[in-house]
Amino acid sequence: MVEVFKIFGALGILLISAGIIAKKRKTQDIYYIFGGLCLEAYSIYIGDIIFIILQIIFILAAIYDFAKNTTE
Repeated sequence: MVEVFKIFGALGILLISAGIIAKKRKTQDIYYIFGGLCLEAYSIYIGDIIFIILQIIFILAAIYDFAKNTTE
């Protein structure tokens, strides 16, 4: 079970990294949202409240940006 959360953490880093190099803003936001969710799961697993809060803020910001750019 432990390895599953480490895989989620690694996947989250990969998705966010892919978002950084993506060209389209909506694509970036999708990578950020899913990468953030994976890192949120890992943050909860390790029990670090700082990273849990950081990931919540990151995910909400990415969702907001995605919604804002979708309506334009």
